[in-house]
Amino acid sequence: MFFRQNSVKLSLFLIIGILLGYFLDTTPAIPFRCAIFSIILLGIIFYRTGKSHSFSFGILVACTTLSIGFLAVTLAQHKNHADHYSKNKSSGPHLYHLQIKEVLKSNTFSDNYIASVLEVDQKKSGGRILLSSKTDSLGKKLIPDQQIVFYGSYAQISKPLNPHQFSYKQYLNTLGVYHRIQLEPHLYEIGDNSISTSYGWAFKIRENIIGQLKKAKIGQEELSIIQALLLGQRTDISKDTYANYVNAGAIHILAVSGLHIGILLLILQYVLAPLRRLKHGQTIQLAIIIVLLWSYAFLAGLSASIVRAVSMFSFLAYAMFLNRPTNTFNILALSLFFILLIEPMFLFQVGFQMSYTAVFAILWIYPMLQNLWSPNNLLLKKTWQLTSVSIAAQIGVLPIALFYFHQFPGLFFISNLAIIPFLGIILGLGILVIIFAVTDNLPSSIAAIYNEMISGMNLIVGWVGKQESFIFRNISFDQAQVLLGYALLASVLVFFSKRSPKRLFISLALVMCFQLYLLYANYAGQRKEEIIVLHQAKNTVLFHRLGNKLSISSTNNTQVATLQEDYSTAERIENVNLVPLQNAYNIQGQHLYILDSLAIYPPNGYQTDLILITQSPKLNLTRFIDSLKPKQIIADGSNYRSDVLRWQRTCEQKKVPFHYTGEKGAFYFNVKY
Repeated sequence: MFFRQNSVKLSLFLIIGILLGYFLDTTPAIPFRCAIFSIILLGIIFYRTGKSHSFSFGILVACTTLSIGFLAVTLAQHKNHADHYSKNKSSGPHLYHLQIKEVLKSNTFSDNYIASVLEVDQKKSGGRILLSSKTDSLGKKLIPDQQIVFYGSYAQISKPLNPHQFSYKQYLNTLGVYHRIQLEPHLYEIGDNSISTSYGWAFKIRENIIGQLKKAKIGQEELSIIQALLLGQRTDISKDTYANYVNAGAIHILAVSGLHIGILLLILQYVLAPLRRLKHGQTIQLAIIIVLLWSYAFLAGLSASIVRAVSMFSFLAYAMFLNRPTNTFNILALSLFFILLIEPMFLFQVGFQMSYTAVFAILWIYPMLQNLWSPNNLLLKKTWQLTSVSIAAQIGVLPIALFYFHQFPGLFFISNLAIIPFLGIILGLGILVIIFAVTDNLPSSIAAIYNEMISGMNLIVGWVGKQESFIFRNISFDQAQVLLGYALLASVLVFFSKRSPKRLFISLALVMCFQLYLLYANYAGQRKEEIIVLHQAKNTVLFHRLGNKLSISSTNNTQVATLQEDYSTAERIENVNLVPLQNAYNIQGQHLYILDSLAIYPPNGYQTDLILITQSPKLNLTRFIDSLKPKQIIADGSNYRSDVLRWQRTCEQKKVPFHYTGEKGAFYFNVKY
């Protein structure tokens, strides 16, 4: 069993150390001392006993690996370094010298970038920061390696304003980005002295390739897929096309990862096979393959998915060069160990998690599925092999996919069967297209053929993705279910690999644990009550959750679908009702009055504990507070920002608590079930 291999054990302890370091969030001094102490103690024991297979030695190796993981993740977070820009405690604006590192996907209102901080007030500094600028009507954007000088202050990245929304702040934190700067034209200048980096060179080469492909009259939608498929750039894919690939269970095709690098490795081995006839030909072939794989990774932008895939297949290529019966689990674990040792923050990226669980599952489950049925017919055999790979990968990523995306594509095997057999041809021809494009010699006939191939792939995926009856959405799945799900999956696979009563008992016990947790979660949900004022621009939204039922009141019900889906899925809501929004509520003795654009005051003598101001009414808030004496005032997203700021100043003067949902997030009423 692969769990017994040292590389797997070391990787597991490294992961535990990384998790401890990330969540404990300490300075590097503590894990550094722990690591040094463990290494010294390990050396002393090995020197005195000369044994490396004793139980005490194994425990020390585990502790050492754990402390190294702890130290690695602490050092990887630049905020822990003394030169991080946030260590400058002087108040007021500063002069920032920044260099663009990565161009992020733009939205309707702004262009976004990740930049490295080079200097603060002409003193060497470090760290990464998010830059946002208003979308240029002329289409001008900053590019990697450009340096800018900015005078001003950074701000915190906003947390999710509503319950169970995607946390962009948490996602950026895993990239080492903790603050943002809003670039205004009069506050920054583009510098002339740019320092070239690998990211900048890769960006320029990609832009040149894309420019040549555009000249070849390749369709806009097809071009966006080619950019994702070959160059790792998904920023130009339309929402509809992206949704089709997600719904069809084929989104992994658009992410340059293990699947693409594996196919590329096979192509290179086939093309370079004649080199093996030369003296030292195998060594030359290996060197060329590894150089070409990393060149492709460089061309595709050195993203996390590409780096881990190329690292893993570099190990595999070396193992094949040695021509030894190697254990693929050992290769995978070694690549995992070294990647996390260098970039421990990769562990918290969804793509990294899904990539490795998919490959582990394929290596473990695929042979079992092949043993179930081995048809003699060649066509059936190849079809069953492809189906087995798809099923194994989907089983492996299922708990993670349900946790992050809360949906399952029932027809995933159709899209995979229709595309993956031809993916080698698509990738091979795509590389030829890129080579021709770079040399400015792309024949129109080849461009037309490739355009039709991509168009056909889009049609297949689009048809599968539109079969709504086979897409299971809004599946509630939390972190505890992920852990229990993987424990159950591992126990079942261990049982089927070598059946025994003990293993069967463990599997059944985990099934019971999973069911008991579901019963507990449903019971806890039945006894929960919440009343929330949510934040949404130009709308007032109130949620009243009682058990597994949710009542929604809003001024525009057509805008609340996303808020409702996020909340209902996470909270296991079964029934949703839309009810009219009232002007007054009695919430367990707390009197809430809603003051809308009509600015109608409550009747004389009406008790007002809480006031919810909506739709920017014209009112004298000072007089309003003096006459009604509310305990707290709430303003939601339907109000103008200028009005909110004015009301906030008035409440500070009157010493009345003020809650603006656009800053503090959704407002929760104090209720008891």
